[in-house]
Amino acid sequence: MAWDACLPGEVEDHAYYRACEEAAAASGIGLRMAAIVVEQSEEVVAVAPLFRLNYRLDMPLQGRLRRLGEALFRRLPGVLTLQTLCVGSPYSERCHLGFSPRLDTVGRIAALECMIATLQRQAAAERVQLLVWKDLSPGQEQDAATLLNRARFARLASLPIAVLDLPYTDEAAYLASLSPATRKDIRRKLAKAWAVRLEYRSDIAGLEGEIDTLYESTRRQSALDYRDLELLPPGYFAAISPALGERAVFALYWVGTELVAFNLLLVEADRVIDKFLGMRYPLAREHNIYAVSWMANVRFCITRGISLLQSGQTAYASKLRFGSSLVTSTVYVRHCNTPLQWVLRRLSPWLGFDRFDPDLAEWARRGRLREGAKTYSKLRQRNERAV
Repeated sequence: MAWDACLPGEVEDHAYYRACEEAAAASGIGLRMAAIVVEQSEEVVAVAPLFRLNYRLDMPLQGRLRRLGEALFRRLPGVLTLQTLCVGSPYSERCHLGFSPRLDTVGRIAALECMIATLQRQAAAERVQLLVWKDLSPGQEQDAATLLNRARFARLASLPIAVLDLPYTDEAAYLASLSPATRKDIRRKLAKAWAVRLEYRSDIAGLEGEIDTLYESTRRQSALDYRDLELLPPGYFAAISPALGERAVFALYWVGTELVAFNLLLVEADRVIDKFLGMRYPLAREHNIYAVSWMANVRFCITRGISLLQSGQTAYASKLRFGSSLVTSTVYVRHCNTPLQWVLRRLSPWLGFDRFDPDLAEWARRGRLREGAKTYSKLRQRNERAV
């Protein structure tokens, strides 16, 4: 298929996005999904997913600042809510912007120019107020920054992606790479989790509703809230399971006959994406499920010779402590109103999503925040595929 040829090796492929679109349409949640395709001589040479939503400008705000945003929204809902057309997907942590392997550098630039111009015309036709390129990787930004700046987009930092490099031969070697305190903590928690039983499945028939409930329970426990960008449509997991087959692995954690937690893993040849974790409280805390699932994922990768475990955005404190590095993400935004876009460009350094995440703020204060440049360099050599 032409889409997958432009994004070789990605588990979040055409089948994945089709399943997401069908689940979203069936749920009526209000997100409209689409795609943009660039053709040359009747051949598909560039692709990217699209979605449209009503975006609230206070979405990056968290904690006490979120309460301020809520107060402003109650008074000025029309001002703070913008009709938005986004390049990317709410169901992926990267913008799957793909190009035909037949294109050289000049051809990729020309295809990207065509895509930018087409999207701006579409935004004008739909009368959307905001056009967004969501979660560009460092390599994608390097390719697109000049063109997006020329089109007067404002650059904002998005949430980085946590990636764990696993060049280890066994679990003991991985644990030896951690600090003594972290290593001791993990071993203590694993010793107390003797009652937990792990089962791997790709077919979740009969468990779909329970898995949906566990995910929603965990989402509601989070101190962070990114509204529509983190909501999954009912039926998402039921749709992903048959669409991806054995590339979607559900790690199920049982205590007796009770399902305490699940972890959805998306498996590629050289990367595992730790996609979603859902837990039953307080039982999951009593059995240290987060640490148990982390180590299970490390073992899953090592035994299969997979060297990268991607664990996504948010909950950075534990991921950094467990050895992950961070790969930056970038958002490019353009407002249809020229004066407002001028203001947006001036304020953009202070509006990044990363500025309001408490874990990132704490690690930055300690001077321990890493961008994961070495990890991304390693990934970029693999056909420049985004993390």
